[in-house]
Amino acid sequence: MSQTITPEFQLIADWIAPHSQVLDLGCGDGTLLSYLAENRHVRGYGMEIDPQKNIQAMLKGINVIQSNLNSEDLTNYFDPHSFDYVVMTQALQVVSRPDLLLDRMLSIGKESIITFPNFGHWKMRAQLVLKGRMPETDTLPYHWYDTPNIHLCTFNDFEALCEEKGIEVVARTVVNSEHQTSLGMRLWPNLLGEVALYKVKKRN
Repeated sequence: MSQTITPEFQLIADWIAPHSQVLDLGCGDGTLLSYLAENRHVRGYGMEIDPQKNIQAMLKGINVIQSNLNSEDLTNYFDPHSFDYVVMTQALQVVSRPDLLLDRMLSIGKESIITFPNFGHWKMRAQLVLKGRMPETDTLPYHWYDTPNIHLCTFNDFEALCEEKGIEVVARTVVNSEHQTSLGMRLWPNLLGEVALYKVKKRN
């Protein structure tokens, strides 16, 4: 019986070719990799800092490495181009150097799939302008003093970083907090989109 996954994971799965090699950074309990193994026949690894989630992933049959992405270099674990895809969901904004991690992801993977919340969404802008306080929304629900998010960015910021590093945006999907899209989000993604999914690779 096929398992149920979140809408975000389904969008990611739709981008992954069958029989691929996949590395999932911050894989949690291994749900995405387990689904991909069952439905896309992928092979891969997960990396996760939480020991309890590591155990849950291993119980699903996932090869998982307990690691801290802030203190360990991916290239110490894997050779260049070891994977077809390196996936990182909702973690870009919580790592200490997202720019360096992106480099490492694209050194061991042919393509990377990354999802993150948009600090440029109109609700964020309105709260800053009208209230003069750090915003809190469905996609970024924390207080300024207890948030794990240390490098908030907009979609424009991320694409500017990609341009600076010679990284090509292969595909992009912009959605709301329910992972639904609209014509408005396609026309004005940085204003109306709450979450983005990017598939990127190094330019030839």
